Amino acid sequence: MQGKSKVFQYTLFGLLYFSQGTILSYFTALNALYLLDKGLEMTKIGTFALIAMIPFILKIFLGMLSDKVNLFGKGHRKPYILIGLFVQIACLVAVPFIDPVQYYTGFVLLAFTLQLGMALYDTCTDGLALDTIPEEEQGRIQSFMVGGRALGLIATATIVGLLAEFVSWNMVFWTLAIFTLFPIPLVLMVKDGAHAVDRQFDWKAFKALGKRNVLAISGIGFVIFFIIIGIQQIVNPYMQGRFGISLTQAGTLTTVWGIGVLLGSIFGGRIYDKIGKPKATLVGIALSIFSLLGLAFTPQLWLAWVFMFIFGFSYGTYQTIFFAMAMNVTETVIAASMFSILMAITNLAQAVGMQVTGILVDQQSYPFTFLLFAALNLLILPLMPAAFGKRKTA
Repeated sequence: MQGKSKVFQYTLFGLLYFSQGTILSYFTALNALYLLDKGLEMTKIGTFALIAMIPFILKIFLGMLSDKVNLFGKGHRKPYILIGLFVQIACLVAVPFIDPVQYYTGFVLLAFTLQLGMALYDTCTDGLALDTIPEEEQGRIQSFMVGGRALGLIATATIVGLLAEFVSWNMVFWTLAIFTLFPIPLVLMVKDGAHAVDRQFDWKAFKALGKRNVLAISGIGFVIFFIIIGIQQIVNPYMQGRFGISLTQAGTLTTVWGIGVLLGSIFGGRIYDKIGKPKATLVGIALSIFSLLGLAFTPQLWLAWVFMFIFGFSYGTYQTIFFAMAMNVTETVIAASMFSILMAITNLAQAVGMQVTGILVDQQSYPFTFLLFAALNLLILPLMPAAFGKRKTA
């Protein structure tokens, strides 16, 4: 993005993640309520979430495609980002016309395609950031990215609950399609082209994935996203079952969570730059455990709002820290490929986490699931010496 100002760059990445956040917030926080309303049980909803997340595991190949192929001579990132955004828009327009109970397979396939479009522009957005953002700004740019995603989540949660309760679910999906349009004007202004010789795709660079610190950081990412996304799927159904909240309240509750994510992303970027990766990771662990214990033992609805905010804050902090760590160890000649592999590991964790929480809720209980997942944060501790024993940069 040569010649573009920092304001343009940060706004572009923020808006691209905003569009992604609107969909992720629906899938992780509100989709369960939609499918429950249609008559599906939590186990089947968990299976749906697992299948719908597969494109984010397959994004490794999308990253390789972007790194290797200058599409139509228009660049390695820009054309892919535009294709992904338009696929997402088309699928959102079509969603209301497929009944998820009567045509479950078709609904899953449509969700798979939607997520495939998102995975395409997501991995190419990451590649564009790695191509253009210097190392000393990685914590800051991740604050904008995670913050932009959180703003998308807040916008979605605020509007979706009201639309679902007082208008229709159809309008929910069409509103999400409108949100997807926001970054397109800025993407069209990006100047993209062939990579310089020293940044061209090199298969040998994949050896970096076998480094001890990269493997350990991948393990940390798996644990983090297994926990935070698995839990996020069940929070609103938990509040609905325990306190009888309405769809509007569920949307407002998710908005409070989203504000926590936004502030947590700012906090995570700052502590990553100020106190370093090991201490920042410990802060993330402590926040996650505290928030999940609070949700497990929440006696009244007003207190649940407090712990939803804290959970969102820990979510934003955790994500920003991990994404900045992943950027730090990514090789520039395979930027989108390697980063997408690291992200695919976290997306596999999300898919498995949502499947596991769906099963645990049906077979055990919500509080049991919160307590178990709080304890799982401790699995990060033995990985930290390998991840941070020596400072290694790409």
